[in-house]
Amino acid sequence: MKLSESLFRTWRETPEGAETRGIQFLLRAGYVRRVGSGLYAHLPLMTRVMGRLEGLIREELEGVSQEVSFPVLQPRALWEASGRWEAYTQAEGIMFTVMDRSGRAHALGPTHEEVALDVVGGLVRSYRDLPVSVYQFGRKFRDELRPRFGLLRTREFVMKDAYSFHADAASLEAHFEAMSGVYGRVLSRLGVAWRAVQADSGNIGGAESREFMVLSDVGEDEVLFTPDGRYAANAERAASRASVAAPSPFAGFARHHTPGTATVAGACAALGCDAAHMLKNVLYDAVFLRAGQRVLRPVLVSLRGDHSVNPVKLWNAVQVRVDGELLGLEVAQPDAWAAGPLPLGYLAPDLPDSAIAAREDVVGSFLRLCDPAGAALRDFTTGANDTDWHVTGANWGAQYALPEEVDVRQARAGEAALHDDTQVLGSARGIEVGHVFQLGTRYSAAMDATFTAADGSEQPFQMGCYGIGVSRLAQAVAEQLSDERGLVWPDSITPFHAHLIVVDIRNEGQQAAAQSLYAAIRAAGLTALLDDRDERAGAKFADADLLGVPYRVTLGRTLERGEVEVKNRRTGETLTFPLAEVAGWLSARFRERATRAG
Repeated sequence: MKLSESLFRTWRETPEGAETRGIQFLLRAGYVRRVGSGLYAHLPLMTRVMGRLEGLIREELEGVSQEVSFPVLQPRALWEASGRWEAYTQAEGIMFTVMDRSGRAHALGPTHEEVALDVVGGLVRSYRDLPVSVYQFGRKFRDELRPRFGLLRTREFVMKDAYSFHADAASLEAHFEAMSGVYGRVLSRLGVAWRAVQADSGNIGGAESREFMVLSDVGEDEVLFTPDGRYAANAERAASRASVAAPSPFAGFARHHTPGTATVAGACAALGCDAAHMLKNVLYDAVFLRAGQRVLRPVLVSLRGDHSVNPVKLWNAVQVRVDGELLGLEVAQPDAWAAGPLPLGYLAPDLPDSAIAAREDVVGSFLRLCDPAGAALRDFTTGANDTDWHVTGANWGAQYALPEEVDVRQARAGEAALHDDTQVLGSARGIEVGHVFQLGTRYSAAMDATFTAADGSEQPFQMGCYGIGVSRLAQAVAEQLSDERGLVWPDSITPFHAHLIVVDIRNEGQQAAAQSLYAAIRAAGLTALLDDRDERAGAKFADADLLGVPYRVTLGRTLERGEVEVKNRRTGETLTFPLAEVAGWLSARFRERATRAG
């Protein structure tokens, strides 16, 4: 590719709204261009990176899964059959929908579980045809509330998504591990630091899931892990041992006037105790859909005063305890449903159900949950259900009935691991680039997709799904491997192997040498970017650093003695070679590095 003939421009200034170094360089180097909120055009350089990244993934999937292509436009009926239409259009609100000229609703696919099941389920009839695994590369559409961080959170993006179908759970689990192996090899070949972590399945569902994180300070996710390598989890799912609270200073049940102490800190200061001696009680509004109607149920969560609620754990706990599809779960706005003023900041775990107004769209009883660490408290302090009053020396089974115990606590770095209390959880930020799920019969049972088992019975498919955000992964590589001067692409997905710079475009000798070397590199099976623009040499060197191609070859004054300068973009090492030897040297280096990476 010759830059003088290309759709190419670089920028010296950082584009407005580019929050991270990776997207700043991708924009400045002319890889992508922002079209709208969460919408990016892939320019020629990015298209080459994406093509090579998809090729790398295809190589690792060879023999594991078969490539297909599903329609982006999906009928509403499929999503209604799985029970996800309302969840994605109302609860999550992330699905774009369109109407055709006949008034039929369709989804612009945010994912393809329903379509994959409809296609494969319509073809596979017997256990003899299983297992089956298919994958595709395609565009996905999600109506993100706040698109941000460039390609890391967009409204339209490229994904590799795969779906597998099995006769039994053992086969599903084996394929789950095989796909995990594919993802691990892809990330290792990219040369990035990464971790596979336990994860929450979210709205995809299923019993088990695993995320693949590229470690980066700009990652939206927190990863908690142990030094022994035996545990790593997304903080949304992570569990840990709660620190042991010191013995309670309270002996005997008593009631105390504590004016102006609606916070944990204020109450503990007034009562002379630690936050770990307090049971705090937090109200939430759970809104769910039941028989087509929106219904609210107040949720009262009790936990230790020094702990915080994990919203994902709480969502999962509430979802399985309400009769319908959960649409929203937020800190309560009790004015909308309370029968009268509530003593907020002074609640006790036995706040009476009579506090809820009698209304058709409100469940008249609290869903009461208690975190295990809160359930383990003895002689604790808590609110008295009376403004400006607390009680001390309270106990479960004496003053209060213990609610249902469920882990809703946010695990934190510095706490001990469950598997070994000598292992202390560490923390890192990560960019989620892949996620694999064991869905089980979540979709096949709902959509009545079955096969004939060996015993002649009709059984729902065991199903798995496996996604890699390809465009997100490209930026994650840019985030982790770039430096202060620009991008630094790994060999496996670099848009070009060598970047040739003609120092003086008016020098016929330099021009001729560049054309000769350009042809020799291509003949050696490599790709070259030829900067033959009429620009200052300094600007070309700066652009080369910004673009991040592994080797820069400078054709300048050293050609007078038949030599050129070759610079390694990653290490900065500079070598001088006879012009005739450069193509062979580059070819040998890339073969050697590919062997090491493999």
